[in-house]
Amino acid sequence: MAATTPGAQPPNPPLTHFSVWQRLFRGYGPLAVLALMVLLMSFLVPTKTPEGLDAGAGFTANSGSNSGNTGGSDGTAPGVEVGGTEGQEGQPGTEGTPGETADAPVNPGTACPDRDVQIPGDPYSPPCLTFSGNNGGATANGVDETTIRVSFRVLDERGFQQTLAELAGASLVDTPQTVRNTVSAFADYFNQRFQLYGRSIEVVFFEGVGSNTSELVGKGRDLAEVDGEKAASLGVFADLSSTSEPFARALCSRGVLAFGDPYLSRQWHEERGPCAWSLAVNGTEVAEFAAEFAAKRLAGGNAEFAGGDAKGKPRLIATLAPENPWYQESVQVARTRYTELSGGVGQGPNYEYLLDLGQLSNQASNLIPKMKADGVTTVICGCDPIFPVFLSGVAARERYFPEFIIAGTALTDADVVGQLWNQEFASHAFGVSPLQDFVPPTQTIAYQAFKSVRPDGEPAFSVDLIYYQMYMLAIGLQGAGPDLNPETFRTGMYNYEPKLGPVGLWDFGPGDHTSADDVREIYWDRAATSSYNGQQGAYIGIDANGDGVHDRYRKDELPSGRFPKP
Repeated sequence: MAATTPGAQPPNPPLTHFSVWQRLFRGYGPLAVLALMVLLMSFLVPTKTPEGLDAGAGFTANSGSNSGNTGGSDGTAPGVEVGGTEGQEGQPGTEGTPGETADAPVNPGTACPDRDVQIPGDPYSPPCLTFSGNNGGATANGVDETTIRVSFRVLDERGFQQTLAELAGASLVDTPQTVRNTVSAFADYFNQRFQLYGRSIEVVFFEGVGSNTSELVGKGRDLAEVDGEKAASLGVFADLSSTSEPFARALCSRGVLAFGDPYLSRQWHEERGPCAWSLAVNGTEVAEFAAEFAAKRLAGGNAEFAGGDAKGKPRLIATLAPENPWYQESVQVARTRYTELSGGVGQGPNYEYLLDLGQLSNQASNLIPKMKADGVTTVICGCDPIFPVFLSGVAARERYFPEFIIAGTALTDADVVGQLWNQEFASHAFGVSPLQDFVPPTQTIAYQAFKSVRPDGEPAFSVDLIYYQMYMLAIGLQGAGPDLNPETFRTGMYNYEPKLGPVGLWDFGPGDHTSADDVREIYWDRAATSSYNGQQGAYIGIDANGDGVHDRYRKDELPSGRFPKP
């Protein structure tokens, strides 16, 4: 059998680093940006756990149900669409190469003779591998000698779009079809470029009955379970749309690998073995970075970067996050870690808020006067992207300008988000972020990757989210080798060498199933011009050595002393 070394490929993406969020806001004004931010909350914010539910059934390899298929003779069910392996718009198909015989020994991949990395110039590319021979055939649920079946839950959130229009004056959102087209394009992209040992990713789209909007506020768990069962019944290896805790839990309990859970804790991932993986940094790591920054840069000093009456007072550092249990678990990690590093000096109260779009404005109106009365000078915000918009407006009316510490959650570290805040308030924002610098949206790696397989098309606004989440899947599939199952997938992820790219340092291992293991220090400059959209207001990275490079740090490596904000 001929070797299958992806290499004679369409043009590679630009050989540089671009940020994950840039494409989401291409060319639209602030109201449209706000609408998109609200949409992304359903991807990036965890949900409540109703009382009486356990932490989740354990995940075991090959435990997913492959029964219960209904519909056509090919095993698909009504409302299910299969895509992602058939060439479109002039692109060739990506048909897999079957194993030679069922009982032939499974051959591992070997190093490529012509290059070191799978995709030259790609910052996250794994080492290049070539392969020929038998791949073991059906090695796990959703895997056979030619195919790796992966599901994607499609939701039509029309009610949510109406909420966006009321809140932001716009309803600019991805349609289910644009999401399908983008996912299918990236399936083709990774099939052509990664070593999948004679197999191809086949995406199975199904219409879900659940709602990310409901799951966002702790509802809809029963329907998420229905969707989890539907995905398992389709006989898939993994799902790429597990962007809420209830749906991710439902998938893991049925033996389906779940990709996309939103800022859930390190422990939550550990409890699910090889199942759960996400582009969103685990909440425990976010908390640890925030606490280390506060302890090393802020503890024991005066609030020199605050404004109004808070300026220059001894720092009283408060925490702020949604009341949902996973966020509050991370808050407690942060507060404990801060105490360990600083002795607890200046630690102030913890404030919670309800993650309900209809109540954010009223909550901001109540919270800002309370913070002011409590004497808080500094706020660590583990927030969604919308609440600070309301907070900044109320704070400006109250003439209250605390130091506002960015923890790198849910777009709060993106230029286009900071531009929506009251700028006097935003001028007191600084902290840490895993993101690299921003560039124009049509220059992102994800956008260029899409155009390389769909030159005449345009991707979904969430193209960067989709691309990098699918990239994590592709890394594990290649790293697993031909004997693909959940355990070998996990081994492949753990063996991945650390790589720095657009969404920070990727380095997976025990207890670390999410992206971005490092941060840079940033501050808001209201007079700076954003490299993303050319508008006024941007986050500036700290260049401690004056060499033009924004310094990046892993945990326990952040510098101590006065924060070098001008």
